[in-house]
Amino acid sequence: MEFKNAWKVSNVDEVFKYCESYKEFLSEAKTERETVEYFLDHLKGNGDIKTYNFKGKSLVLHRKGKSDIRNGFRILAAHIDAPRIDIKPNPVYEDTDLALLETHYYGGIKKYQWVTKPMAIRGLIVKKDGNSLKVNIGDVQGDPVFTFTDILPHLARNVQATKNISEAIQGEKLDLVFGHIPLKTEDEKIKEKVKTNILALLKEKYNIEESDFLSAELEIVPQGPALDVGVDRSMVGGYGQDDRVCAYTAVTALMDATHVEKDTLVILFDKEETGSDGNTGAQSLLLEYAISTILREYGITDYTSIREILYKSEAISGDVTAGVDPNWKEVHELKNAAKLGYGIGISKYTGSGGKYSTNDAHAEFVAKVISIFESNGVAWQVAELGKVDEGGGGTVAKYLSKLGIDTIDAGTPLLSMHSPFEIASKVDIYMTYKGYKAFIEAK
Repeated sequence: MEFKNAWKVSNVDEVFKYCESYKEFLSEAKTERETVEYFLDHLKGNGDIKTYNFKGKSLVLHRKGKSDIRNGFRILAAHIDAPRIDIKPNPVYEDTDLALLETHYYGGIKKYQWVTKPMAIRGLIVKKDGNSLKVNIGDVQGDPVFTFTDILPHLARNVQATKNISEAIQGEKLDLVFGHIPLKTEDEKIKEKVKTNILALLKEKYNIEESDFLSAELEIVPQGPALDVGVDRSMVGGYGQDDRVCAYTAVTALMDATHVEKDTLVILFDKEETGSDGNTGAQSLLLEYAISTILREYGITDYTSIREILYKSEAISGDVTAGVDPNWKEVHELKNAAKLGYGIGISKYTGSGGKYSTNDAHAEFVAKVISIFESNGVAWQVAELGKVDEGGGGTVAKYLSKLGIDTIDAGTPLLSMHSPFEIASKVDIYMTYKGYKAFIEAK
């Protein structure tokens, strides 16, 4: 079996135009909260789509279909959290006349990839009086940036060079360089003059006090916009494409769909990168609550009817997959691996080893999704997350199927997944959008 290169069957101008808007989104929405705000802002005035905002960190969109709601929903699910580094509740300290911030990484990262790069701080602070303060330092024109340091190679022989790569940078050494100028004072009672000066600057410029960190959600993310990659500008490089590429393509597909056969939901979950826990993750009752709320508007409130509707529903779990990196081909079984430029990747199962922790889509539903894609000119390919015993990973698919919903994974292949600069092919991004739109419109 061979799959076709998607560039050969695509309108390049159309692909590039779509991805310009996508890059703007990726540059602007670097946290879960920012992603929710971005979509809510762009959906204003769209009377076809009803929104359900959960804690500002997860979002459910609903668009009515032509057929009876009792025939079930069509669902596109993605997650909008991404691997990053969070600031601890009591973070500010001084050492060797430097002010630094203590951190705790979020999700599966290779820690060595995050040092010696410009970083921004984005997130939310809730004050003691209940007022909230949005934070974005580093990605606004003229802002300073921040960084994590690494030891020079001249002195790394004993403390780093002989260690395993996973141990070369320890989590507690990911302390963000935050400032350097000491407070100008002769008062000997003030021992930490750099920290004192930095806290004074935070109060003066950003209205942030040290105690505000206790209730803050502050995320350290790669600084700078999403960029074109390659001399032919064929790829998009940027932070957070896992999984905001599938979130963006799902939302725009819902907005652009000309015919909606079944009532359709786009669900954007939080917490996927840390196991889908919490009351905004896919393991919570968020989805059931949203669906029961929607069905109440149709006069359907009894438990049995709700369960029957869920069992008649169909879902695509929109999550990225691993693209074959020519430098690391040995981790893939190439006949079943996704390549950049060959379209949306369909994963019948994810998980690891002997198909543990996976939804394994039924043959009937796999065939149906492939038929929808092929009849709408969507370039697609099969995608398996590495060789059987090489590793693996999961998505939210298993939490959707737990409710009785027929579910399959389908999303965009990436290179350098979970790094500060992930890479996707523009044609794969566009085919993901086109595939999701075809799924929504299918009769």
